[in-house]
Amino acid sequence: MSKFFKISEVSVYLDLVNPLSKKPLNHILRYWEKEFRQIKPKKINNRRYYSTEQVEIIKKIKFLVKNKGMTISGAKKLLNLNINKLDDYDLDSLKADYKNSLRNKSKNLLNKIKNLKKYGKKNSSKS
Repeated sequence: MSKFFKISEVSVYLDLVNPLSKKPLNHILRYWEKEFRQIKPKKINNRRYYSTEQVEIIKKIKFLVKNKGMTISGAKKLLNLNINKLDDYDLDSLKADYKNSLRNKSKNLLNKIKNLKKYGKKNSSKS
Protein backbone atom coordinates (compact mmCIF):
# COMPACT_ATOMS: atom_id res chain seq x y z
CA MET A 1 0.00 0.00 0.00
CA SER A 2 1.41 3.38 -0.96
CA LYS A 3 1.29 6.38 1.31
CA PHE A 4 -0.97 9.31 0.49
CA PHE A 5 -0.17 12.96 1.09
CA LYS A 6 -2.47 15.93 1.62
CA ILE A 7 -2.26 18.82 -0.82
CA SER A 8 -0.57 21.07 1.76
CA GLU A 9 2.06 18.42 2.48
CA VAL A 10 2.87 18.15 -1.22
CA SER A 11 3.07 21.94 -1.57
CA VAL A 12 5.48 22.22 1.34
CA TYR A 13 7.56 19.23 0.13
CA LEU A 14 7.95 20.83 -3.31
CA ASP A 15 8.65 24.26 -1.79
CA LEU A 16 5.54 25.80 -3.31
CA VAL A 17 5.20 28.16 -0.36
CA ASN A 18 4.55 31.89 -0.15
CA PRO A 19 7.86 33.39 1.07
CA LEU A 20 6.17 36.08 3.14
CA SER A 21 3.27 34.28 4.79
CA LYS A 22 4.88 30.80 4.67
CA LYS A 23 1.51 29.39 3.56
CA PRO A 24 1.43 26.55 1.01
CA LEU A 25 0.43 27.57 -2.51
CA ASN A 26 -2.16 24.83 -2.99
CA HIS A 27 -3.80 26.68 -5.87
CA ILE A 28 -0.80 25.86 -8.06
CA LEU A 29 -1.35 22.12 -7.54
CA ARG A 30 -5.08 22.47 -8.19
CA TYR A 31 -4.33 24.34 -11.43
CA TRP A 32 -1.78 21.73 -12.56
CA GLU A 33 -4.35 19.05 -11.75
CA LYS A 34 -6.68 20.64 -14.30
CA GLU A 35 -3.94 21.04 -16.91
CA PHE A 36 -2.13 17.69 -16.66
CA ARG A 37 -4.10 14.50 -17.13
CA GLN A 38 -1.37 12.58 -15.30
CA ILE A 39 -2.38 14.12 -11.97
CA LYS A 40 -5.42 12.39 -10.52
CA PRO A 41 -5.56 12.70 -6.73
CA LYS A 42 -8.00 10.66 -4.70
CA LYS A 43 -10.77 12.81 -3.29
CA ILE A 44 -12.19 11.78 0.07
CA ASN A 45 -14.65 14.15 1.74
CA ASN A 46 -13.67 16.81 -0.82
CA ARG A 47 -9.98 16.63 0.22
CA ARG A 48 -7.20 15.74 -2.18
CA TYR A 49 -4.79 12.91 -1.42
CA TYR A 50 -1.77 12.31 -3.66
CA SER A 51 0.08 9.00 -3.96
CA THR A 52 3.89 8.85 -4.07
CA GLU A 53 3.67 8.27 -7.85
CA GLN A 54 1.56 11.40 -8.20
CA VAL A 55 4.08 13.39 -6.15
CA GLU A 56 6.88 12.26 -8.50
CA ILE A 57 4.88 13.43 -11.51
CA ILE A 58 4.19 16.77 -9.83
CA LYS A 59 7.89 17.06 -9.02
CA LYS A 60 8.70 16.67 -12.73
CA ILE A 61 6.09 19.29 -13.63
CA LYS A 62 7.51 21.72 -11.08
CA PHE A 63 11.03 21.12 -12.41
CA LEU A 64 9.96 21.79 -15.99
CA VAL A 65 7.71 24.79 -15.31
CA LYS A 66 9.36 26.54 -12.37
CA ASN A 67 13.05 25.59 -12.66
CA LYS A 68 13.46 25.33 -16.44
CA GLY A 69 10.91 28.02 -17.33
CA MET A 70 8.90 25.87 -19.72
CA THR A 71 5.34 26.67 -20.63
CA ILE A 72 2.48 24.45 -19.49
CA SER A 73 1.98 23.20 -23.05
CA GLY A 74 5.69 22.42 -23.42
CA ALA A 75 5.70 20.48 -20.17
CA LYS A 76 2.57 18.62 -21.30
CA LYS A 77 4.28 17.56 -24.52
CA LEU A 78 7.32 16.27 -22.65
CA LEU A 79 5.23 14.35 -20.13
CA ASN A 80 3.20 12.83 -22.96
CA LEU A 81 6.44 11.46 -24.43
CA ASN A 82 6.74 9.33 -21.27
CA ILE A 83 10.24 10.46 -20.43
CA ASN A 84 10.72 8.84 -17.06
CA LYS A 85 14.23 9.85 -16.07
CA LEU A 86 15.88 13.22 -15.88
CA ASP A 87 19.45 11.91 -15.83
CA ASP A 88 22.58 12.06 -17.96
CA TYR A 89 22.63 8.37 -18.80
CA ASP A 90 19.31 8.05 -20.57
CA LEU A 91 19.68 9.20 -24.17
CA ASP A 92 16.03 10.28 -24.29
CA SER A 93 16.26 12.26 -21.07
CA LEU A 94 15.78 15.98 -20.72
CA LYS A 95 19.23 16.64 -19.31
CA ALA A 96 20.93 14.80 -22.17
CA ASP A 97 19.02 16.86 -24.75
CA TYR A 98 19.63 20.03 -22.78
CA LYS A 99 23.35 19.27 -22.44
CA ASN A 100 23.71 18.49 -26.15
CA SER A 101 21.95 21.74 -27.01
CA LEU A 102 24.17 23.70 -24.64
CA ARG A 103 27.29 21.95 -25.93
CA ASN A 104 26.42 22.87 -29.54
CA LYS A 105 25.66 26.47 -28.63
CA SER A 106 28.91 26.72 -26.66
CA LYS A 107 30.92 25.40 -29.60
CA ASN A 108 29.29 27.94 -31.91
CA LEU A 109 30.06 30.78 -29.51
CA LEU A 110 33.67 29.66 -29.08
CA ASN A 111 34.12 29.52 -32.86
CA LYS A 112 32.70 33.04 -33.20
CA ILE A 113 35.04 34.31 -30.47
CA LYS A 114 38.04 32.66 -32.20
CA ASN A 115 37.04 34.27 -35.50
CA LEU A 116 36.73 37.64 -33.82
CA LYS A 117 40.17 37.26 -32.29
CA LYS A 118 41.67 36.27 -35.65
CA TYR A 119 39.97 38.72 -37.94
CA GLY A 120 38.26 41.31 -35.75
CA LYS A 121 41.39 42.98 -34.44
CA LYS A 122 42.99 43.33 -37.88
CA ASN A 123 39.89 44.98 -39.28
CA SER A 124 39.39 47.27 -36.30
CA SER A 125 42.98 48.57 -36.31
CA LYS A 126 42.70 49.72 -39.95
CA SER A 127 39.73 52.00 -39.36
